[in-house]
Amino acid sequence: MNTNMSESSKESGKTSLDSIFGKVVVDKKLCTKGEVDNCLDIAKKRVSKGQPTTLTDVLLSQGYLTKSQFKRLKSEVEQSRSTQQIPGFQMIKKLGQGAMAVVFMAKQISLDRTVAIKVLPKRLSENPEYVERFYKEGRAAAMLNHNNIVQAFDVGESGGTHYFVMEYVEGLTVYDVVKQKGVYAEKEALLIISQMADALHHAHEKGLIHRDVKPKNIMITSEGVAKLADMGLARELTDTDAAESEQGRAYGTPYYIAPEQIRGEIDIDYRADIYSLGATLYHMVTGRVPFEAPSPSAVMHKHLKEDLVPPDHLNSKLSVGVSEVVEIMMAKKRDERYLSAQELSEDLKAVANGEPPMQARQQFDADTLSDLEKGEEDYDAYEEHEQINYSNPVGLKMTVMLLSGALLVSILIIFMLFSGKS
Repeated sequence: MNTNMSESSKESGKTSLDSIFGKVVVDKKLCTKGEVDNCLDIAKKRVSKGQPTTLTDVLLSQGYLTKSQFKRLKSEVEQSRSTQQIPGFQMIKKLGQGAMAVVFMAKQISLDRTVAIKVLPKRLSENPEYVERFYKEGRAAAMLNHNNIVQAFDVGESGGTHYFVMEYVEGLTVYDVVKQKGVYAEKEALLIISQMADALHHAHEKGLIHRDVKPKNIMITSEGVAKLADMGLARELTDTDAAESEQGRAYGTPYYIAPEQIRGEIDIDYRADIYSLGATLYHMVTGRVPFEAPSPSAVMHKHLKEDLVPPDHLNSKLSVGVSEVVEIMMAKKRDERYLSAQELSEDLKAVANGEPPMQARQQFDADTLSDLEKGEEDYDAYEEHEQINYSNPVGLKMTVMLLSGALLVSILIIFMLFSGKS
């Protein structure tokens, strides 16, 4: 009885794996559905004759699949199979894969809605640090409820699979659009970045720093709504334990990372997100990242040391206002940036309406005044030094004596020259 159940279970598992593999092969356009169905029939006939055979055996023997293709697809199929264990959800297709997770489109059966499910790969599931970080992302996202932030629905574990269910956003990322179009028009870019400033203001009010704002983490829906995604590096401002454990290490994406994040400072705050959003806006309106270099470390060095080329120097169609905003957002000293995402939002909306960015200009004026004051102090010190030198009576007498002596020597030499000629 137990043996039969075990064999039945194995057969069921094999059938499930064949079904998933067949779908992946068709999705990858390696075979048509008809060819897969034909291979499944061949496999069933061989099994009925007592010859244990899988769909992949037939695909390989029929020449539809090479061994190297099979190896590449195997891990993907195994990951897809594990996601079938998530109760209440029906997997539809894989949306993408990063270093830390695989994302699938799925149907939540109870509510009949499409969702996105982020799954932690098996190789990372065995590492407690990655598992904790995965759940931390879910908890951080759950703290937020804003139209411009991808909403979190659930996070959990089933059959050894750790998953995070979130809102499904149908559309492209800002990165995808820049790749396709080259640059955004100024008004369109300002509209998106304004929405992101509002989203960050909401997150900051909840005490969260995103720490990885970049074009790939901004989704644009088919209705044109921008949504901030991926809270994988988010950290609570009050989480001193995390801050201390991360001290000295750079967390973020090199092309968009704030200088204080590069230095691994312990007291990173909301202004790090403002810097990264500024770098994102820069990329959107110029078609290039603020600093380029052969390696990530060289790029980060430029964030620390190299002056920013104003965006309107690269794209002459840009207004002066948008350049002013970007330069304040990306000030290397965080005290010279916007104090909050709300202040930034006000300037972005003003520039979009053809008005001057008053918050940025106040900052420019403050910096200019500081430079002028420093210049005046330097000039006063120089002038005082000069006055001291010229008001010294001993020095003045010595100077007169030396000049008189030099004049007398010159006259004697001239007299001797004329006497010699005569």
